[in-house]
Amino acid sequence: MKARAPGKVVLSGAYAVLEGAPAIVSAVTRYVTCDSELPAERVTPEVRAALPSGPYPAFDASQLRDGQHKLGLGSSAAIVVASLAVAVDPELARDDEALRREVEAPALRAHQLAQGGGSGIDVAASARGGTLIARRTAPGVLEIEPVTLPGTLHVEAWASGVSASTPELLRAVARFKEDRRRDYDELMSSLSAAASRAAAALQAQQARGLIAELRLQRELLARLGSASGVPIITPEVRQLAEWAKARAAAVLPSGAGGGDIVLWLALEPSPPAFRELAATLGHRHVALELHARGVHCVVPASVDPESRAQRDT
Repeated sequence: MKARAPGKVVLSGAYAVLEGAPAIVSAVTRYVTCDSELPAERVTPEVRAALPSGPYPAFDASQLRDGQHKLGLGSSAAIVVASLAVAVDPELARDDEALRREVEAPALRAHQLAQGGGSGIDVAASARGGTLIARRTAPGVLEIEPVTLPGTLHVEAWASGVSASTPELLRAVARFKEDRRRDYDELMSSLSAAASRAAAALQAQQARGLIAELRLQRELLARLGSASGVPIITPEVRQLAEWAKARAAAVLPSGAGGGDIVLWLALEPSPPAFRELAATLGHRHVALELHARGVHCVVPASVDPESRAQRDT
């Protein structure tokens, strides 16, 4: 059996989601594909935690990479979700929602165990698809609200060409929290408030309000990075964000920052001048769409084309 699980982008709530603030995450039309008929060439820690006794399926995560570099689209979450999907009862595989219910909880547990924490929002996006407001209410427990993005909002993904280490960034922020708790709490309170206002703007379909809160989050994330001694906002992203201010656009990293994917969010597509600047700074546009389909089994080629088309809609 084959299964596909999407990657994700985090639009809002980075770091603050670990303190209970709402995050906005959207599945993207770039998928990991797993095949239970082929042996795995590599087994990730998350898959080993999810399937301790095996067998381990082969996976293809090339859509979430740029050659030798990961894009930062949540490949570890998508791999474990798709790997669990090919291990379920074939009857469950016929229904996306039944499949999601079967794999989401064990994927969350395995991802948490292998990574030693994290919010789990990338697993939720990979399993459920669409766009979600997700709030962490306890370790490994998420409160999820499916939403849609405003039709007037344009979102673009740009690969920085630098692969960031999320665990290293999280460890640096954790040290800041331990060493300067008052400063950390003050900054995280501001980030959490901005994330809450961003979620409210999305619920109200207020694209301008959402963009404004994302611009504020970028500024606060820069302060968090400076205080923690890590480049959450890289110099290149800082330059792109400053350029975007005149266009009332938000430019910020997807998730933990430090490289990987950078997002453009505005009421219009990025203009040629921005694209030229981004290319000069080593960034490349990544073709994808948001609000993608969640984990699903791939229909065999032998299935009648009409029934396959009905199932894929």
